[in-house]
Amino acid sequence: MRLLHTMLRVGDLEKSIAFYTEVLGMTLLRRKDYPDGRFTLAFVGYGNEAENSVLELTHNWDTPSYDLGNGYGHIAIEVNDVYKACEQIKASGGKVVREAGPMMHGSSILAFVEDPDGYKIELLSPSRGD
Repeated sequence: MRLLHTMLRVGDLEKSIAFYTEVLGMTLLRRKDYPDGRFTLAFVGYGNEAENSVLELTHNWDTPSYDLGNGYGHIAIEVNDVYKACEQIKASGGKVVREAGPMMHGSSILAFVEDPDGYKIELLSPSRGD
């Protein structure tokens, strides 16, 4: 078994695809409209779906936004340099909601950014086992 994808419902598909590809550097892997169901699926990620877990962005044509609820946590992405990644994300128009720095009660370096729908993405330095 392996994890295939995580699905996020998004209000503005074009804005979300731009964020994940242009700001976070993912690739749009595939996209398909389902006119009878009035929705579109777009898959983005850092590598092909055969070998990597990806994000499925689901856009229901008649739903402009969603209540994120209080059960959702975040997506985590490992980056080589959290500080540099935050600067690049800001320069690309992304929103950093927790600046890069050490984790509270730990030594991992992390930051949080927010996508156009308000989903949180944690940026983590490579694991050192702590």
